[in-house]
Formats: sequence, C-alpha cells, structure tokens
Amino acid sequence: MSDSALIRAHELAELVGQGEPVTILDVRWSLAGAQPDLFAQKHIPGAFFCDLERDLSDHTQSAEDAGRHPLPTAAAFSSSMQALGVNADELVVVYDAKESLAAARAWWCLTYFGHRNVRVLDGGFANWLAEGKPTEAGSFNQAEVPRGDFHAAAGNLPTVSIDHIASGEGLVLVDVRAPERFRGDHEPIDPVPGHIPGAINSPTLDLIEPDGRFLLPDAIRARFEASGVIDGAGLPVVAYCGSGVTAAHTVLALSLIGISAALFPGSYSQWCRNSERPVVRGGV
Repeated sequence: MSDSALIRAHELAELVGQGEPVTILDVRWSLAGAQPDLFAQKHIPGAFFCDLERDLSDHTQSAEDAGRHPLPTAAAFSSSMQALGVNADELVVVYDAKESLAAARAWWCLTYFGHRNVRVLDGGFANWLAEGKPTEAGSFNQAEVPRGDFHAAAGNLPTVSIDHIASGEGLVLVDVRAPERFRGDHEPIDPVPGHIPGAINSPTLDLIEPDGRFLLPDAIRARFEASGVIDGAGLPVVAYCGSGVTAAHTVLALSLIGISAALFPGSYSQWCRNSERPVVRGGV
C-alpha cells in the first residue's frame, strides 16, 4: 500500500484478508443526516458506523458561533473514537457511499486531532461493491465494539478563524460549493444566498470521476490551476463550504498533490449569520 491518504477496495480487502489490524468506519451521510439505515442494509464486514452529526460535530455550539457543523472538542472526539474502537497506532479506513465527502470529514477530523494513519476508501462503498467485495448486513451495536485507546490533541492540520477570513489578507479563499450556491442562485440551507467576498469558486465535486474516485494527481493540479487556486503567488489556501464538511474533501484533494490547505471550520453558514459580514452574489 502507498503512503497516499487514499486506499482502493482491493487494497483494503487484501489487508483484511491478511489479518492486518484495521478499524473501518462507515460514515454514510447526506444533508438530511447520518444514514445508519444504509449501514444496516449492507456494509463492509467488520465496519463500525460513525455518525457524522454525533461523532464528528458538536451541536451544543450554535451556527452563529461555529457554523452548522461545529468541530467537536478534543475530549468529545477522544470519547467518540474510542467508542468506535479507534487505536492510536492502527490503520483507520473511512468510507461513505461514493463521493468521499463525509469520509473526508472523518479523515480530516482524525488527522486534525492527531491520528497519523488514516485512509479514505477511494470511491467509497460503491467501488467496494463494483469490485465484487463481500458485504454483511445488520444494525450497528455500539456495545459490541472493543474500546480503542486513541486520545485526541487538536491542531495537527491548519484552520483559520472567521476574523482571519474577514481580514482578507495573505490567503487564497476557495469556496468549494456548487456554482449555483456560490453565485446565490439557489441556497437550500443557509439563510442568506451568496459567497464570502474575494472567494474563488472551485467545486469539490469537479475533483472526482463519475464513479466517485478522485482524479489522478496531475488532473487535480490542472483543475486547481485553471480555477486560480494554485498560482505563482504561492499564498496559503483556505477552503470553505456550507458548514465545513465538504471543504474537507478539497483539503484532502490538495493534500494528494502535496499542498497543505487550511479549513475554515465555520464556513459560509457561520459567515452569513452575522449581519455585519458582507455577502456577494453573482460571479462564476
């Protein structure tokens, strides 16, 4: 297996077949919420269900203060990951249905909080099925999970605050949402349509193949160069989305080409809820 943040279905199946220690987390999720029902219908054998809303977010914080999916505290994240059997020195593989948007959030959180061996199943469960790998059914029973020993320590990936974003200085700000949401043509979730002034629109779904797998690194680099995310100025890149979930997918994509991008955790959902923060409509 390579040192990429991605792993293919056949690689994971080979590791499991060899008896290598690996914790597999199913992070299937949509804007409507976590999808334990899909897990119950069919999942990768031995996987545990990771609830993005409960395990990868802290909803005791308000959207005004921290966006719609606030980051959990280190203590809460430690507890959640230990309850899911995550060990500090063992490989963790995360997957979702196909596009790795929710899985990237899990990868980002685990890496941010100090885990050094996390892989995203490229193409998700759809590619596992496409390669004819085995599945099992059954609801997730947390009580049956052997407790892990992972202890979270925040700060192992860069983040920026809303005040830093507001300064507009010394960074390339990337809005990874779909163009219609960036322009403000259509906003299904947040109260104010549009985008943060100075942002570049580079949709994260443009970085994957139709089957959900990431583009090859050269193609990823070309996409970012074409949109102006990568330019000669060499400024640090900051990614945001609606609530800090899908922006992690862009951070992951940039890591695949050797660029360490920062995440704005509160993202647009935090920004637009403050009437003093300007919002732009139109554009690309």
